[in-house]
Amino acid sequence: MAYTTIKKPSDYFNTKLYTGNASTQSITGVGFQPDFTWIKNRDSVTGHRIIDAVRGNTKTIYTNATQGEETVSNMMTSFDSDGFSLGNDGGVNGNGNGIASWNWKANGAGSANTDGSINSTVSVNTTAGFSIVSYTGTGSAGATVGHGLGTTPSMIIVKNRSSSVNWSVYHKDAFTSQSAPGVLYLNTTAGKANDTNVWGNSTVTINNSVFSLGDYGGTNGSGNNLIAYCFADVQGYSKFGSYAANENTDGTFVYTGFKPAWILVKQSNLARDWFIFDSKRDTSNVVRKQLEANSAGVEDAYDNLDFLSNGFKIRTTSATLNDAGGTYIYMAFAEEPLVGDNPATAR
Repeated sequence: MAYTTIKKPSDYFNTKLYTGNASTQSITGVGFQPDFTWIKNRDSVTGHRIIDAVRGNTKTIYTNATQGEETVSNMMTSFDSDGFSLGNDGGVNGNGNGIASWNWKANGAGSANTDGSINSTVSVNTTAGFSIVSYTGTGSAGATVGHGLGTTPSMIIVKNRSSSVNWSVYHKDAFTSQSAPGVLYLNTTAGKANDTNVWGNSTVTINNSVFSLGDYGGTNGSGNNLIAYCFADVQGYSKFGSYAANENTDGTFVYTGFKPAWILVKQSNLARDWFIFDSKRDTSNVVRKQLEANSAGVEDAYDNLDFLSNGFKIRTTSATLNDAGGTYIYMAFAEEPLVGDNPATAR
């Protein structure tokens, strides 16, 4: 059974929806002080903002773009004990716009980590299997960086803050071999590429203390500032896996061991979008409302999938999520665990 040490997942991850006012406002109800906040204006063609406590609340990068980090003083003015405060930036606070924020808890601004050949600053929540890692690239293949999780990460997302270059994604189910380790790019629709210079060239090391780097500028640009978001499976709270599609409305059932609160899905073997679903924008099945991490576009709605007490089930014949013969990777976080003090129930 899917027992978990996390009885209340919303203590570590929570979706908060709000309406922009083009002025200033404080968003409350997150349930904790977030250290990593992902914001998308659902009603406006504007980029996905990524803000974290290690880089600081005025620094943003965009999941749908290659550009480096920007300083935006009127975007997020502070991380607060129960949420965050905003300025009048239209991307996070457009007047009358519906806006989604997805919030994770790490451990504040972080501390020094000397694991690996590159020193880093790491904000880590080992209970929730999540860390934010800031480091400076060397440009040398075979370098390693400490992630602080104490267990092997299942997914790593890296962005070069100093340069216009793709986001790099490692996912355990997209890893092929040491000689063809596999990388996906969060800002594009591209399928998995077996680029050998992203995660370590001839040798890839991803273990309970470090992850390795090649000489690719996106993960190890010489003298560049980089940020990595590292995630590990936590039973009953988070799951990183894959499923095979069948192109049927009675689609694949994916067991997670919890009722999902948030899912990111991407076909790994072909060019498809990175689809984002959550339980706050859709409070009942079928889950229809979708955003794409690689696109600045507004929210769309199609019959996509069901959120169940113990996982999710695909409900579309569309190739976006259910291309016959396709393999799809996902990352998922819990609304409720399947078992425990407050076991999940069906929607």
